[in-house]
Amino acid sequence: MREWFWLECTKCKSRNYRTSREMKRGSKLSLKKYCKFDREHTVHVEKKK
Repeated sequence: MREWFWLECTKCKSRNYRTSREMKRGSKLSLKKYCKFDREHTVHVEKKK
């Protein structure tokens, strides 16, 4: 079963992206994505509601 979560920018703390993944995976997801508020690529980490 898939679970939905938000990706939050580590710099400005805005939640920019929503994505899903399998629940079995244990570690938190972190990706380098574009933040439109900072206008640069920053690390985004998984945050639940």
